[in-house]
Amino acid sequence: MEFSSGRAKQKHSRLAGDRRELYPHSLQFYLEPPTENISLVEFESFAIDRLKLLKLVENLGVSYVKGSDSYKTKLESELRKLKFPYRALAEDDYEARRKDHISHFILRLAYCQSEDLRRWFLQQEMDLLRYRFNELTESLRQKFLEHVNLSFEAISEDLKNELVNELYTSTPGLTMTKVKEQMFYKVGLVDAVDLFRSRRVFIKDGFAYVPLKDIDAIVLNNYRTKLSKALALTARSLPSIQSDERLQPLLNHLSHSYVGPDYSVQKNTGKISLEQIDALSVKSFPLCMRQLHKALRDNHHLRHGGRMQYGLFLKGIGLTLEQALEFWKKEFIRGKVDADKFDKGYAYSIRHSYGKEGKRTDYTPYSCMKIIMSNPPSQGDYHGCPFRHSDPELLKQKLQSYKIPPSGITQILELVKGMHYQLACQKYFELTHDVDDVGFSLNHPNQYFAESQRQLGGGRELKKELSNSGNSQQKSNSQESMNSNSTPTSSNTTADAELEGLEAYFTED
Repeated sequence: MEFSSGRAKQKHSRLAGDRRELYPHSLQFYLEPPTENISLVEFESFAIDRLKLLKLVENLGVSYVKGSDSYKTKLESELRKLKFPYRALAEDDYEARRKDHISHFILRLAYCQSEDLRRWFLQQEMDLLRYRFNELTESLRQKFLEHVNLSFEAISEDLKNELVNELYTSTPGLTMTKVKEQMFYKVGLVDAVDLFRSRRVFIKDGFAYVPLKDIDAIVLNNYRTKLSKALALTARSLPSIQSDERLQPLLNHLSHSYVGPDYSVQKNTGKISLEQIDALSVKSFPLCMRQLHKALRDNHHLRHGGRMQYGLFLKGIGLTLEQALEFWKKEFIRGKVDADKFDKGYAYSIRHSYGKEGKRTDYTPYSCMKIIMSNPPSQGDYHGCPFRHSDPELLKQKLQSYKIPPSGITQILELVKGMHYQLACQKYFELTHDVDDVGFSLNHPNQYFAESQRQLGGGRELKKELSNSGNSQQKSNSQESMNSNSTPTSSNTTADAELEGLEAYFTED
């Protein structure tokens, strides 16, 4: 794939012939990388759209039983809202297939950079393929299997009727009626080895007779093997890609990307009084900010990581610069910092975070994934995500102290074990607000606060003027490019260019 700094004006000259040859089927295993020119603008927009799609697949995959009717119904409903060709398109929609193909390879570049990223990307892509494969008609499914060289032969009705008793006794979960209705495929034992080991298929003459309901497992195992190998190979080529100064910032941003609203611009500035913060911290702060607030009140001090994370959050919920200066000064003076030291050091850093000093950058509050994947807290630190960075036993004790019921704690710890940290926080919201379904995907601490206020206010909330992903994306590209969303800490050794000035003023303990 080649890139141009402006919009590519030549419309895919290499496709002057029959373009359908490039994408003969709406589904694919993404075995051949794209070779056409693409602008950097299109590069990022394709990737962001697919990232939104995969994050939606992740959220619903934890909230619902994959493959269930409720899962498919909810996924179908949510996918309709996205600007992405997620459907297994029956028609030859070249542009949709092109976007699907190119966006996969862009995210493959971004998400091959660590084991955690590869694992996440692989799981979401598999879940997406499963859904799309099961949406295919019988003829399209057969066409796809041929396309990916899995030419499983559907057995005839006569042969199925001849083997109906054997198929019924050898295939768990199917009634005799379902056996007669279900399509069966004749599959080599090498491809059906997992089903054979678990005694879930009928075997005859070296072939497994696999029902349609299980054929997707064979397809997905094949896809997993190919994509896992491809991700490893892509990771090896990263040094050459990282030398491209146009691409590397974009790839870093994508692997850390927060694609929601920007919480730095708002109408509720000044509507929060300092006297309200203690009460709000208990009822409307996410666990990470509740933890920071308690540590600040207990110790009258936070180290720089905590001050950055908590200070920008408070800015996001509506504290003015004057309120922030008063809030931090009162608390620090109660500790070991005298007024003069505060005014000469810490006050400057607070004004800096509000865009009143230095580069005059209006810093945005940290997103969930920026917090999750930033440098973990060390001894004496309180920043980070409690679901990601706390020992499970300590997290359990903390949740117990906050009166979370045992069944809820078990659910949260299961999500943490599966590395679904944002969903664990979402479950914490449900339990502390006594709701069964929050009705949103949690991506930001300030989103948590806004939704909490809306919930507690009976549908009313402190109104914010949120700039959507157009402007906010540009602003957060550089701010979150190295320390934001989904890379391990080994990838975070270099600070964001924009944050260098701010962080320098926070380094004093």
